Amino acid sequence: MKDQKNGGTVIGGIIGDIVGSVYEFDNYRAKDFDLFGDYKGKHCFATDDSIMTLSVCKALLEAGPGYDELRGTAVRCMREVGRPYPHCGYGGRFYDWMYSDVPQPPYHSFGNGAAMRVSPVAYAADSLEQAEALAEIVTGVTHDHPEGLKGGRVTAGLVWLAMHGRDKMDLCAYAERNYDLGFTIEEIRPSYRFNETCQETVPQAIVAFLESSDFEDAIRMAISVGGDSDTLACITGSIAGAYYGVPEEFRKKACSFLDDRLLHIYQEFSQAY
Repeated sequence: MKDQKNGGTVIGGIIGDIVGSVYEFDNYRAKDFDLFGDYKGKHCFATDDSIMTLSVCKALLEAGPGYDELRGTAVRCMREVGRPYPHCGYGGRFYDWMYSDVPQPPYHSFGNGAAMRVSPVAYAADSLEQAEALAEIVTGVTHDHPEGLKGGRVTAGLVWLAMHGRDKMDLCAYAERNYDLGFTIEEIRPSYRFNETCQETVPQAIVAFLESSDFEDAIRMAISVGGDSDTLACITGSIAGAYYGVPEEFRKKACSFLDDRLLHIYQEFSQAY
């Protein structure tokens, strides 16, 4: 097994989010769609998934040595980075948290937002254990329900393992310590419905990755499941980007959907990690 980073960076999840943005409330249950294409008059865009991923990037950059100040920095950066985008798709309780006059305590959420924003910690961590610990910090500022914390921790752990050369058998074994993966995408595709919980999004995203043959196939597989398409594909893309790497043309295309402010955070994080 290789033990080195393969250059996926956080762009894998951002690609999944952007590609899936047009299918979130109008699912397309097949793999033959145009990547980054319009769908029924809707245009791809960077949703809250990408914006919050980049807010975690910024928090890691600013948290200081040892990430001792990460919790408070994550709260500040999420609000600073996220507030200029009130219409990007925040959930109701997270929206209230984001736009409150003063930072509010976590609200015991187990929403899938816990898993969609967490991938940057894997690139900052020196070990699997540190990746899991950092994931719990940045997740727990809002999503402090055990299922929310688990969703963030497992996603970050899978990204860390993937970027350090572990194979799919290892990743599957790690995930199965936390989730039941006893299904196939083909089996669930006809009946799977929109669900914003970690419990009903993270396992599906993991299986979409495990069944994929390359990065592009992983994104197509995730979106074909249906459900909360942008978030499911963001989680899958985070793992797949670390495992397969990301084609340069996809990286460039995704960056074209980021405004200068968000692009600067992405570039600074990519240079640092």
